[in-house]
Amino acid sequence: MAAELSTSINIKEPRWDQSTFVGRAKHFFTVTDPRNVLLTNEQLAHAHKIITDYRQGVVSPGLTEDELWRAKYVFDSAFHPDTGEKMILIGRMSAQVPMNMTITGCMMTFYKTTPAVVLWQWINQSFNAIVNYTNRSGDAPITVNQLGTAYVSATTGAVATALGLNALTKHVSPLIGRFVPFAAVAAANCINIPLMRQRELQHGIPITDENDNRLGESTKAAQQAISQVVVSRILMASPGMAIPPFLMNHLEKKAFLKKFPWMSAPIQVGLVGFCLVFATPLCCALFPQKSSMSVSRLEPELQEKIRANHPGVERVYFNKGL
Repeated sequence: MAAELSTSINIKEPRWDQSTFVGRAKHFFTVTDPRNVLLTNEQLAHAHKIITDYRQGVVSPGLTEDELWRAKYVFDSAFHPDTGEKMILIGRMSAQVPMNMTITGCMMTFYKTTPAVVLWQWINQSFNAIVNYTNRSGDAPITVNQLGTAYVSATTGAVATALGLNALTKHVSPLIGRFVPFAAVAAANCINIPLMRQRELQHGIPITDENDNRLGESTKAAQQAISQVVVSRILMASPGMAIPPFLMNHLEKKAFLKKFPWMSAPIQVGLVGFCLVFATPLCCALFPQKSSMSVSRLEPELQEKIRANHPGVERVYFNKGL
């Protein structure tokens, strides 16, 4: 008989070394795997049971280490790391590629008319609002008013940016016009993410020591976390919104798309999807998920509290969110 699996495997942390970019990339290629969207409730419940039992020292009969790690990543793909609640399907990181390739591809195909710009920027910001709420850091609730303010502000900012740039690019080459959606998305990310996570900026996010002992809540940590997420999201969108315009500008001059112009949208969606399959995990991996900062960079009152109660702690850790 095979030996029972050890209960000493640390499944609180990812399988790969998160101090290296390669380790984080392997982790996020697993987290953002689009196939996880197809998991049934039964499969999610099974993974939840395996992980919950294992954390309590109970090993499912016949469970292997590979199966344990697979269950961990299924569990992580659907349940929030701080609240433990099941996340909205389209807000999960595994839905990023299929959702973003469709929305981004359509934004870049139908960017010339005002109604099309308004429609697709609204759809994009509605999706972003769901993603930002679903993947927020910490376990504090966000109010309906805060959600509404973030949603309306980001959508207005994106539409205004797109329409303004469209007006400016009417007399330049079509290639430049194709980059208008990217500028609008970048601007909206700078508005949407901080507003959607404004409660963290006001009240702070949980910080811990290296052993996961909670030390308090920090707004300085929230500022660092949100800044890193904004940078990651903008860079995540870059390849899918920067490379296809050049390719489409070339392809639309060819006989095939002149004969079958309706193929432009699906080809653009496919190109964006190909870029996002790689850009999504690689840009998520730019910064450690469990971010850290020196105690000396925290709020003065929090520094005093930590130095009084935990004199040996020089660095604190927090979940930056996605």
